[in-house]
Amino acid sequence: MTSQRIGKPIEILLVEDNPGDVRLTLEALKENKVSNNLHVASDGVEAMRFLGRDGEYSNSPRPDLILLDLNLPKKDGREVLAEIKEDTHLRRIPVVVLTTSQAEEDIAKAYDLYANCYVTKPVDLEKFITVVKSIEDFWVTIVKLPPDGKQ
Repeated sequence: MTSQRIGKPIEILLVEDNPGDVRLTLEALKENKVSNNLHVASDGVEAMRFLGRDGEYSNSPRPDLILLDLNLPKKDGREVLAEIKEDTHLRRIPVVVLTTSQAEEDIAKAYDLYANCYVTKPVDLEKFITVVKSIEDFWVTIVKLPPDGKQ
């Protein structure tokens, strides 16, 4: 059964340490018609605890989509991405790298670590909101998300 069942909200994990970008992402997602629940992890360690349902996150839902910044405190996005894609229970969750970096080596490394796509955050407010809406439209409305990764 896919996560796009009628009436079931989409679970999105945003891994982002910038409070301004978190607010803008929330705003952009609220404007769309798709029902979703946004969960936020402010660093890589917290993201892995959320995904592993560790401690305070023991009742966390399994995300249908992960929006991942690369430049994070404690554990950077590259490490988080590698851990997600190495875990048989998590690897099917689509990971969208959403970062300010336009460096070719960051783009190549993200795809080498099996990111599902790489999007550079625009600096302009309106463009940022448009990008987040586009990500949601594509990954939530158009793409068929994989079933729960339990094998």
